[in-house]
Amino acid sequence: MKTVTVVGLGKIGLPLACVFANSGHFHVIGTDKNEKVIEMVNQGISHIHNEPGLAELLHQAWKDKTLTATTNTTEAVSKSDVVIVIVPVLVKEQDEINYEYIDSAVEDIGKGIKKGTLVIFETTLPTGDTRNRFGKRIEELSGMQLGTDFYLGYSPERVYSNRIIKDLKNYPKIVSGDSEKSLELVVSFYKKALNCEILPVSNLETAEFTKVAEAVYRDVNIALINELAIFADSLGVNIKEVIHAANSEPFSHLHFPGVGVGGHCIPVYPYFFINRGLKNGLVKFSREINDSMAKYAVDLIEEYFKSLEKKNILILGLSFRENVKETTKSSTLLLSEELKNRGANVFVQDPLYTFEEITSFDVKPITKEDHEKIDAIILQAYHNEFKDFHFEDFPNCQFVLDGRNVLDKQRIESLGMTYKGIGIR
Repeated sequence: MKTVTVVGLGKIGLPLACVFANSGHFHVIGTDKNEKVIEMVNQGISHIHNEPGLAELLHQAWKDKTLTATTNTTEAVSKSDVVIVIVPVLVKEQDEINYEYIDSAVEDIGKGIKKGTLVIFETTLPTGDTRNRFGKRIEELSGMQLGTDFYLGYSPERVYSNRIIKDLKNYPKIVSGDSEKSLELVVSFYKKALNCEILPVSNLETAEFTKVAEAVYRDVNIALINELAIFADSLGVNIKEVIHAANSEPFSHLHFPGVGVGGHCIPVYPYFFINRGLKNGLVKFSREINDSMAKYAVDLIEEYFKSLEKKNILILGLSFRENVKETTKSSTLLLSEELKNRGANVFVQDPLYTFEEITSFDVKPITKEDHEKIDAIILQAYHNEFKDFHFEDFPNCQFVLDGRNVLDKQRIESLGMTYKGIGIR
């Protein structure tokens, strides 16, 4: 039975490790810098929540002794035939790419790699990085030659939080290698590990470009509908009705507008193109449109009140999207900044976060004592817990901004509150 090391046991790395460990073909070693994560995995307990099937897979792998975890990546790699890298690449505030975590992981891999090892990167990367940044660095550290002594592949993760296990089975797995031999090894590994459709592409760079292009496609199309929603609003047209009618034509696939785009993926990956030369055009402009939606939303509230000075505004959802505990690039952060700049007091309610966690973002967690203070409510992340939200508990709330166009307008207006959606009056 071959040994596989999965470097990075986050929201995607841990599910991958558990699926590999339950395939019947591999012993898996998971590595992570977080000692608490390692401790939990070695007890068969998942630190990732709201991921259907993950807890059961982890417990089974722990029971079968096919998955262990360690903080020592170099040692784990030295025992492995295959190494999967799923460590994040981030974007700094100036939209510069931050390689801190993945560079550190590659250092550990280069120090531990043995001859014949296949290294596959699943982290979304700027085009060329697998070969030119990481492959070369592993060569330098190990003294081994790529394509002769070790092999290199790239296969982007393409899954969605809250359905990762399902997506791993259903989505075609894009695979690539630095050579024919590497591609053969990558294809063979994933056929055994995931038992899903395999989609080979001609080289590492094509696979890297493909993953970023998927995110850019979504960002551009969300920007399009956001722009159309603002324009429709100016003409008194309901964009929700427009989308339903337009998408009845088979070549129309209008997305849905909102107060912004958050997360590790869609608002981040376009910069992998922008910072490599695609500086003008739709990709950059779409980023600007989507990041401007928070300002547009606050403009709508200010238009109603005339001034936001000392107004108390409640934002529903700290997370960047529904039912996921993750704040990266959350629109709530942009909304909060915009509201504070106009003199408003910002409150946040999110059932996935503790009061202390909410406070750490320099906003106020809502309490029952605060309900009577609230002047307006913004729905940002439509968690399941908000589907039956009691707007009637906020007797002095005058205005509700539905940032996801999902609330019951009639119910809100029956409470004497003014409803406003994105592109909906």
